[in-house]
Amino acid sequence: MDAFTPPPNFAPRSPLVRDCTACGACCSAPDIHALRKPLGVPCVHLRPDCLCAVYAARPAVCRGYQPDWVCGEVAPLPTLEARMRRFLEVYGLDDEARL
Repeated sequence: MDAFTPPPNFAPRSPLVRDCTACGACCSAPDIHALRKPLGVPCVHLRPDCLCAVYAARPAVCRGYQPDWVCGEVAPLPTLEARMRRFLEVYGLDDEARL
């Protein structure tokens, strides 16, 4: 299955958005155990421009992350908080986050 195929009950997104959009959602919404980063809390290494301050030395879990359908779902939202909330909502984690 193509990682850019939307899950059931979600509208399709542009197939042109297949690269990182630097939206910051993947560095904010999920928990990242290797960095002791809890769910729904931006990574301490996430800069204000939503780029990683330790990109060259980031942990393997971050290196392995690949953009997928959810990136096209959240990237157009106007704020990091909105992108993070939508990311968590898509995965059904919004009630578990510390927002």
